[in-house]
Amino acid sequence: MRILHTMLRVGNLERSVTFYTQVLGMKVLRTADRPGQKYSLSFVGYDEESRASVIELTYNYGVDRYDLGSAYGHIAIEVDNAAKSCDAVRSKGGKVTREAGPVQGGTTVIAFVEDPDGYKIEFIERRK
Repeated sequence: MRILHTMLRVGNLERSVTFYTQVLGMKVLRTADRPGQKYSLSFVGYDEESRASVIELTYNYGVDRYDLGSAYGHIAIEVDNAAKSCDAVRSKGGKVTREAGPVQGGTTVIAFVEDPDGYKIEFIERRK
C-alpha cells in the first residue's frame, strides 16, 4: 500500500493551480472537468503519480470558500533550505506564516506558508 494523493477543496482552481505550480514549483499532472457532477479537478505534484504522492485540487462549482475546520493540520514538503524557500514564496506573492527556524525543543529547521485557501504547508529542511 502507499498514499496516492491528498484532496483539497479550493475556492478558485486557477488561483490554486497557479500557487502550487508557480510558487511551490509543482507541475500539473492531469485535469478533469465534470460539468454533470459540477466539479473540476487538477492533480499537482513534484513527480509522476506512479512514483510519488500528489495533491488533488478540487473545485466544486459555485463554492468559493470553505471552513477548514479544526482537524486539518498541514502538508509537509522537504526543502533544501527553509529560509530560501520562504524568500521564494514571498517574492512570488505567497504568504509566510512562520519564518524558518528550529522546531520548538528540537533542531529540525521548519517554516510554514499558506496557500490561497488558507491551507498550511510546512517546509522541513533536509538534514545535511
